[in-house]
Amino acid sequence: MKLTILKENLKNGLNTVERIVSKSLTLPILNNVLLETIGNFLCLTTTNLEIGIKYWILAKIEKENKTTIPIKPFSNFVSLLPEETISLEIKDKVLNIIGKNYKAQIKCLDPEEFPIIPKFETQNFIEINSVIFCQGLSQVVDFSASSQIRPELSGVYFVFQKDRVYFAATDSFRLAEKTVYYEKSSVFIKGIEEGYSFILPQKTARELIGIFGEKEGKIKIYFSPNQVLFEYILPETAHPQIRLISRLIEGEYPNYQEIIPKKYDTQLILNKNDFLNQIKSASLFSGKTNEVKLKIDRKKQVLEVASQDQEFGEQKSQLFGKINGKETSVSFNFRFLIDGISNITTKDVIFELNGEEGPAVLKPAGDISYIYVVMPIKMS
Repeated sequence: MKLTILKENLKNGLNTVERIVSKSLTLPILNNVLLETIGNFLCLTTTNLEIGIKYWILAKIEKENKTTIPIKPFSNFVSLLPEETISLEIKDKVLNIIGKNYKAQIKCLDPEEFPIIPKFETQNFIEINSVIFCQGLSQVVDFSASSQIRPELSGVYFVFQKDRVYFAATDSFRLAEKTVYYEKSSVFIKGIEEGYSFILPQKTARELIGIFGEKEGKIKIYFSPNQVLFEYILPETAHPQIRLISRLIEGEYPNYQEIIPKKYDTQLILNKNDFLNQIKSASLFSGKTNEVKLKIDRKKQVLEVASQDQEFGEQKSQLFGKINGKETSVSFNFRFLIDGISNITTKDVIFELNGEEGPAVLKPAGDISYIYVVMPIKMS
């Protein structure tokens, strides 16, 4: 292998593929990056056996070959180099990194030991705006269950239909659903009208947001029974720049639509920022229980927010809004309320209650694409 490449491009590629690498004592090869020359590109590959990432970088290739080296010292060294063209060359199982005023050598390992990243033969895919896709995914990704007792709840549920995709996540205490629309002409999958679904691991969903969240243009999503592939094409070359492949979680996702209330006893329309700030203020007095109490006065059109810590003190505040329905008192874990309110982007938030123990709903005023369901703390 012999090539020249811009330091900045190599650094960006290494930063991307390094994201999924964690120190493995049982399989040291997983600490490595596979370097492979393909046509006019240097391809970087890493995997943790659940997620695999390939990243292509334009380079001047003189000799084709492939090798694998420890990624963290390589990435750290490259990040410290000046902004210039650098040369990479393999001699006697050693990678030579050469610049104007420096030279370094890193011992290579046998590339045949590197795990094989599965190839996707399917032609079933959709195209969707990368930024919009990742913004929608970010509104639900944190609400998957952390426990593996029910593996299907530890991921994000995707449902693709002819003009939209639904994201859903729940940890049994709260649930979030986001709808993102795409052009019908961007769908290349048979039977999509009936819905195509899978459960994506939460870690993969977070990596998608981190890697593709600021990429202008579209990503392609390829489907297969046990895996999914996300691909971003370089606009100027029509060649893939990034491919992320992930396993899917087996199992059947619960019918979460049954959890979403179809009606309410009490509805409040509140200023989002004022509501969020009052819950945050109340959280400082909530003690170990994380409990904040809400009391609705329909006649005065007032929401009272209260919390008490026997050791620290107590507080009460009032928030005026538009209130319809029954007067009630209900308690919530403040963290769950803050998470839901924070993911709403409109000026006003709609808050729907169903008594002391029924599920409550938070949603943006004037926007039906997002809904957040949270269970109250049962009153003793």
